[in-house]
Amino acid sequence: MTAADMERVDVPLADLIARVDALTELKRAHMAAGLLAEDRHQYDPADALFAQLPCPHPEACSTSDDYPGFDAWITQQQNLNTAARRTR
Repeated sequence: MTAADMERVDVPLADLIARVDALTELKRAHMAAGLLAEDRHQYDPADALFAQLPCPHPEACSTSDDYPGFDAWITQQQNLNTAARRTR
């Protein structure tokens, strides 16, 4: 390391603290912008309409009687999944 390198990295503590604070604030701003973008991405303006689709036609909706044994099978799959995650 040369003297020029030392001059470049040897800065007053107050300057270093100001740089770290500025970088921290920039990271916070980027994180906030990212979280807002994710919220906008997940928002679906037609979601309420989509949720109402099966309501006017309950006869078209499937029930447990339409798929005998499915409730037991899905419960078993969920238990296997939970057990697999606990052993990781």
